[in-house]
Amino acid sequence: MPFKALGLHPHLVQATREMGYTEPTPIQAEAIPHVLAGRDLIATAQTGTGKTAAFLLPILHQLMQKPHGTSQALIVTPTRELAQQIDDVCSGLAYHTGLRVGLIVGGTAMGPQEKALRAGVELLVATPGRLLDHFERGKLMLSQVNILVIDEADRMLDMGFIPDVERICKLIPFTRQTLFYSATMPPEIQRLTEQFLHNPVRVEVSRPATAATTIEQNIVKVPANDWAKREALRRLIREAEPTLNNALIFCNRKRDVDVVAKSLAKHGFNVAPLHGDLDQSLRTKTLDSFRAGELKILVASDVAARGLDIPVVSHVFNFDVPFHADDYVHRIGRTGRAGRVGYAYMLATPRDEKQVDAIERLTKTTIPRQTMENLEVREDRKPRRDADRSRGRNDRNRKDKFRPDKFHDHVAPMEPAPAIAEAVAPAVHETAVVHAPEPAVARSEHRPEKKHEPRREQHRPPQKKRDPEHRASHDRKHDATPVKPEKHQLPAFLFRPVPLPKKADAEG
Repeated sequence: MPFKALGLHPHLVQATREMGYTEPTPIQAEAIPHVLAGRDLIATAQTGTGKTAAFLLPILHQLMQKPHGTSQALIVTPTRELAQQIDDVCSGLAYHTGLRVGLIVGGTAMGPQEKALRAGVELLVATPGRLLDHFERGKLMLSQVNILVIDEADRMLDMGFIPDVERICKLIPFTRQTLFYSATMPPEIQRLTEQFLHNPVRVEVSRPATAATTIEQNIVKVPANDWAKREALRRLIREAEPTLNNALIFCNRKRDVDVVAKSLAKHGFNVAPLHGDLDQSLRTKTLDSFRAGELKILVASDVAARGLDIPVVSHVFNFDVPFHADDYVHRIGRTGRAGRVGYAYMLATPRDEKQVDAIERLTKTTIPRQTMENLEVREDRKPRRDADRSRGRNDRNRKDKFRPDKFHDHVAPMEPAPAIAEAVAPAVHETAVVHAPEPAVARSEHRPEKKHEPRREQHRPPQKKRDPEHRASHDRKHDATPVKPEKHQLPAFLFRPVPLPKKADAEG
C-alpha cells in the first residue's frame, strides 16, 4: 500500500519519497487513518517500527488545512535526543508544506527558543521540564493546542515525568485530540489513558521479543567486582578489534557511564560518555561525532537505547545486565540491522542470574556463555570525605592506632565480672557515703537497707566535698520558698537615682 492510498496531502507524499519511505510500516498503515479521522489513539509499538512518521504525517496533514501562526500541535518526549530526532524528521516531512516547527528542550539557552515562539510555530516538539518553564514565564500559550502527542510514555514513567505530563494535559483544552505512544502499558500509563483520552482506538504492533538472527550473542561470566568487569571489557574490545568499526557500551547508572568512559580513555581508547546529566551542546556534539565516525566507542545509559536513530553499529557491549528484559532487546537491536552481522556481549556476575533468566525467557533463546579467567579483583578507591580533607599534610595518610582494622573480630566477653570487682565496689560505696551531705545521710537512716550489687566500674574517682557556698546555692535551687536576692544579683538600673519633682512644682 503506498502512502498516497492513506489519503495524505500530495506535498507529504512527495516528502516521503524524498526521504526514502517506500511503503507504510504496519504501525503507520493502522494508525494514520484513525488520526486523520480525529480519534484519540493508544499505540503500542517499539523503537524502529516507524511510529515517528505514524503521528507526524497525519498531524502535518491536519495542520495544512488550518490557518498558520499559532501553536496547534504539541509533541512531548522524555529526552532531548529524541526531541531533536523528531524535529529533524518533521523538518524533512514538512519541507514542502510551509509549516514551521519549534524545538524546546533543556540544556540550551532560552533566548532563541523565546524568539521562535514569538515568531510563531504551528508544531512544537518539547521536553516536559522546559515546556513548563516557558509556560510559567508567560512565553507560551497552550490554549490553541488541539493535538497532543505523548511519545515514549513508559520511558517518561521511568524518568519521573508523569506529574509534569498530567499538568500539561490539564493546561490544554479538553477538546483536543490525544495520541499516546508507548512500548509497554504499565498500570500508571493505563491510568493516564483512562483519565485524559476519550474513547481511544488501540493499535498494537507485535513486540520484538526476539533479536535479529544476524546478531551473535554471548554472555561473559565475570566476578562481582567493578575493577574486574572493566578489565574484562577492555579484553573484549581488544579481541574484537579486527571486526570492530564502532561500538556502544551500555551501563545501568549514569555514575558508571562516567567511570567506564574514563577507564577506557585512560587505556588509550577513543571513547566518550553520553547520559542525561551532560550539557545538551556536549551531548549533541558527541552524537554527531559518533554518527560521523570520528568517535569509535560511545558509553551510554539507556537514554541512547530507545528512540535514537543510531547509525550502523558493529558491536554492542552490556557492561551491566539491564534491569528489565525489554531493555536488552532494545540495546542489542542497535547492531545487526539491514542484514548486517552484529555482535553483542553482556558481562554477567553470579548475582545477575535472575535477570539473565528473564532475558532468555523473553527472547526464547539460550545465550552461549563463556568465562573469562585471570581477572584481577581490586577494590575501588573510596572518595575522600570532608573530614579527611581537613587533616594536616602529615596526618592524612596516618592510620589511627586506636581504631581496629576488623570490627567483627572484637566480641564482648560473656563471662561475669572478675572477683576483684566485688572488693572494690564496697570501698567505692563507703567513700561515697562518707563524703555525702549530712541531710542525705540522715534521710537514708530511715530507709530499709538494700543489698548493693557489685558494679561494673572498677575505678571511680571519689566525690569532692562541696563547700558551704555551693551547698547554699544548691539548697536555694531546690527550695520552693522564695529567697531574697542579693544586691549584686539585681540589674543595675534598679539602683539608679530617679529625680523626683520638687514640692513647689507639685503644688503649682
